[in-house]
Amino acid sequence: MRDLAPGDHVVGIVRHPDPVPCPACASGQWDMCRNGQYTEHGIKGLNGFGAERWRTATEFAVKIDPALGILGVLLEPASVVAKAWDHADRVWRLADTPPRRALVTGAGPIGLLAALIGVQRGYDVHVFDRNAAGPKPELTHMLGAVYHSGAIEALALLAPDIVIECTGAPAVITAVLSHIAPGGVVCLAGVGTSHRAGFNMGLFNRTMVLHNGTVFGTVNANLRHYNIAADSLAGADRTWLDRLITRRVPLARFAEAFEHRKDDIKVVIEFV
Repeated sequence: MRDLAPGDHVVGIVRHPDPVPCPACASGQWDMCRNGQYTEHGIKGLNGFGAERWRTATEFAVKIDPALGILGVLLEPASVVAKAWDHADRVWRLADTPPRRALVTGAGPIGLLAALIGVQRGYDVHVFDRNAAGPKPELTHMLGAVYHSGAIEALALLAPDIVIECTGAPAVITAVLSHIAPGGVVCLAGVGTSHRAGFNMGLFNRTMVLHNGTVFGTVNANLRHYNIAADSLAGADRTWLDRLITRRVPLARFAEAFEHRKDDIKVVIEFV
């Protein structure tokens, strides 16, 4: 049993390991399940957490700083990018030359939380998003990061060591893969549509080979990443985190939470 006590504030882990289990799930890396028999709250085989009460095994409950309050809802998206950063560390191949500059594409909740962790890790962080106005540029600047909008191709001169791509937009992905810095790492963390986009596979191959590039995808997170994310949120400015939640919708009007509105970042449904 993990170190939990009555009154602790906890967040439930979304994905649970498969019952077989596969080698990844058996080692606690259920986010990397290899046979697809995992379950996920509200997504695959398990009810979601949208209930007044729910029960989970202690190994799937993550204790958070009670001072976060409702901001604890940011733990799951933060865990996704905590994993992205963790895996970027694992594939970085220049042991004597640590990465310094990071580019995050997309300034939604995933992208801004990726930028937060990058700043906390001491990176020179740049954020790209299509919105030139609204809360996203200010939130980026509050972190001490640099905000960019306009043509993604213009960022080629940045030469970031690590790119965390959070849009899932084919045009953005094509641009970052075509302008990777020597030795650079690109993490694909956004899930877009199945829209087909033109892509020069030969150029991609040449760019990756000649620049010793690395591209990998990531989804979900395991307990290690939830704990990293919990530490990150605990160390973040509460005012900044609070501004990520741009709308709070009462349960009686839950459908409004799924409406796309200008300047939305994170929308939550309140049960009280």
